[in-house]
Parts: sequence; C-alpha cells; structure tokens
Amino acid sequence: AVYLGEVLEDQRDKLHENLQANNSDLPGYITRFQWDMAKYPIKQSLRNIADIISKQVGQIDADLKTKSTAYNNLKGNLQNLAKKQTGSLLTRNLADLVKKEHFILDSEYLTTLLVIVPKASFNDWHQGYEKLTDMIVPRSSQLVSQDADYGLFTVTLFKKVVDEFKLHARERKFVVRDFTYNEEELAAGKNEITKLTTDKKKQFGPLV
Repeated sequence: AVYLGEVLEDQRDKLHENLQANNSDLPGYITRFQWDMAKYPIKQSLRNIADIISKQVGQIDADLKTKSTAYNNLKGNLQNLAKKQTGSLLTRNLADLVKKEHFILDSEYLTTLLVIVPKASFNDWHQGYEKLTDMIVPRSSQLVSQDADYGLFTVTLFKKVVDEFKLHARERKFVVRDFTYNEEELAAGKNEITKLTTDKKKQFGPLV
C-alpha cells in the first residue's frame, strides 16, 4: 500500500480504489472470500496446493520487482533531469534559458561564454567585464536570465584569451559555466525528457 501510494503520486486519494483483489475492495474480498476450486482443487494434497500457491506468489513477486525496478529507474532519471531544469543558475541546466542568437557561432577567432554573476555584483560586472582581459568584444554582454541570487550573462571574446578571462573572472567571484551551444544536443536532451515521460506513463498502468 505504501509503495502504491508512491507510484500514484498526486493521485494518492485514489489509493483505496486501486487496492483491490478480484475487482473488489480488500475488506469485501476477505468477508466474501470463496475458495477457487479451479485453481486449487481440494482433492489434491495440502502440500500440492501450498506449492501451487507458493509458485504463483513467487511469480507475482518477481513480476512486481521487475516492473517496479524499471519504473523506479525511469522515475529517478526524470527526477534528476527535473533537478537540472530548476535550482540555482550555478548548477542548473542552462539549455532552456539560452537561444541561438545569444552566441557567436562558427567563428574561427571568437567565442561566447556564459557567466554567472551574483546580483550584488551586477554593477561590477557591467563596469568591469571589458577590462578583465584584452580582446573582449565591447558591449557584448547580455543579461539572459536571473534568479533570486544570480544573473546569467553572455560575453564574447577571442578564443585565445578564454583561459585568462576565466582566471580573472574567478578572482572577481564571476563563475564561467562550461557550456557549448549545440542545437542537436539540446534537441536530444529535450527528446530524452519526452521519451522518459512517455515510457513512465506506459509503465504506470501495468505496474498499478
């Protein structure tokens, strides 16, 4: 019953509707119980009847473990992906926050970085990011997104100074996130969430 409640999630109020035996609620099944002569002929010995019941219970238990393991794995993977879609800008997946136009792509010399800046340091960023190294494109920074504590900024610079920029950014408490804009990978990530969600729905009914 506890595990079924976990599986039902936001449908927990329907727990008793799903706790049934032979399409009857458990109290009704117990009070109106009738022996199944076809499955368990009373002419057989008690040992044989017990063996039949034990094998069937064992098979049911094995099936439940198989289905519950597969379902729990799907649920866990979805929860991990969901965590990456939310939370602090320092740790969350940034793919759903950025757009193609935020980046300089296919350039031999230039690249665009994503930088996490504490809200209290926004002015420091605006006034100082162009001076962190040479070869930074002036006025190239955009505020892409922000949460309660941080802002997500872009900055475009020459590839040859990226490591130097990261070093000086870290000294100022600006965090450069490791991110490469790739439309195919972003689409694959979204497709993975859709696939897992669909698979979870497919397995929900049989498991219940």
